[in-house]
Amino acid sequence: MERQIYFLITLLFLPHLLFQTTHSYDLDQVKSWCNKTPYPRPCEYFLSNSPSHAHIKDKSHFLTISTQLALDQAMSAKSNMYLLESQCRNELEKAAWTDCLHLYQQTIQKLNQTMNPNTKCTQYDTQTWLSTALTNLDTCQTGFVELGVHDYFLPLISNDVSMLISNTLALNKAPYKQTGYKHGFPTWVKPRDRKLLLSPSPASQANVVVAQDGSGNYKTIGDAINAAPKSGPYVIYVKTGTYKENLDIKQNFITILGDGIGNTKITGSKSVGGGSTTFKSATVAADGDGFIARGISFINTAGVQKHQAVALRSSSDKSVFYSCSFEGYQDTLYAYSDRQFYKECYIYGTVDFIFGNAAVVFQDCNIYARKPLDNENTITAQGRTDPNQNTGISIQNCVVAAASDLEPVQSSIKTYLGRPWKAYSRTVFMETNLGSLIDPAGWVEWNGNFALNTLYYGEYKNTGAGSSTSGRVNWEGYHVINSSTVASAFTVGNFIDGNSWLPATNVPFQSGL
Repeated sequence: MERQIYFLITLLFLPHLLFQTTHSYDLDQVKSWCNKTPYPRPCEYFLSNSPSHAHIKDKSHFLTISTQLALDQAMSAKSNMYLLESQCRNELEKAAWTDCLHLYQQTIQKLNQTMNPNTKCTQYDTQTWLSTALTNLDTCQTGFVELGVHDYFLPLISNDVSMLISNTLALNKAPYKQTGYKHGFPTWVKPRDRKLLLSPSPASQANVVVAQDGSGNYKTIGDAINAAPKSGPYVIYVKTGTYKENLDIKQNFITILGDGIGNTKITGSKSVGGGSTTFKSATVAADGDGFIARGISFINTAGVQKHQAVALRSSSDKSVFYSCSFEGYQDTLYAYSDRQFYKECYIYGTVDFIFGNAAVVFQDCNIYARKPLDNENTITAQGRTDPNQNTGISIQNCVVAAASDLEPVQSSIKTYLGRPWKAYSRTVFMETNLGSLIDPAGWVEWNGNFALNTLYYGEYKNTGAGSSTSGRVNWEGYHVINSSTVASAFTVGNFIDGNSWLPATNVPFQSGL
């Protein structure tokens, strides 16, 4: 169903109503092309009132026009968002509004990236960036809901931008063509980064060193990041210690190397229970593309009673995490958007502790469910909102087990592989050892029948006491995968185009099954 537009602040949205021009695209052409999209109404409305009167040549031209249309409306919505600051009645509304302002800017950035003629990108790149743009707008609205201030504020910011982006996703969608792997990594990982990740002496590779005892260039990681150049790779070596910092890494190509899991620790304690949105609760937020971490523990210490509390949020395209740990309870690891790869990592949590809407692969990781506040754990909550988004969670060659605090009471706690956070949630467990903690049903509902027919959940050649599929849910969207061809679609090589970027990071990876 198309989303309703609310014009409750007349002065803010009046330009949309009054915008009329003497020239526009041919109306018959507009109707014909817009009817090929999931949301023809906003497409027709805005193109009919466009100042252009050019002829729509073909599908490629129409995609360009549609993307520009989404960009124009996103920029208009962001301008309106600035004006809404005066409507914030309390700190919770202000917190969610602040997220929205940032997320609209990120949406504009992704749309500009797809439109920039100087950007060398594939159709897969474009689909990734459009998927992120749509995720940003959904997250904007989610912040108001989780802080309980949506009834007043959400109608003031609703618009057609999400539907226009969904149209571009449908138009751009194309069959995926697999690229190769090199030295166990997708080819998007550069040779320099590969060597860096596998280096036995990270300090020798670093541009700067962080040490709490003053033996480095900086005493805090934040100071080291603030000193990073605007472009080019920048490597930070962080010595053993517990660094109580909340980091928001906006620069591209930042690498942070630590002394190993449990040695170099970054901790924070923000949470929804403490008044933050989930998005802003992250101890570390990696926004700049090409972020790499090795040998770091990312920890949120808010505790089980503070509900959503993120240890790491990554919206970094082509980000890599090698031999890291992520420790929290609810919403520990926010694989927010774009392409991500996790290798030989440890992940701890209770409810939805691997979640988000990235295209993400976890390989050779250990996933530990902890003792929850209630009697139920859910490992994943994938957030795909559109059937054409190329996003999802793929867990391959991993181990799923009970953490030490869950083991004594495991029999009284139900632990599930996941639940559908959004309508087109997509998660696959492949060749993974599932411990006895996994409930025979495997998966659990989010809310009644929501998304059970539109989600995609799959299991392929898993082992362990919790791997039997005989008692699994019988939802239309659940699949026992028996075909290696189907399963290979969720491997590093196919699912995150890993062969094109991972080899450069020097992180070992398995391209296929």
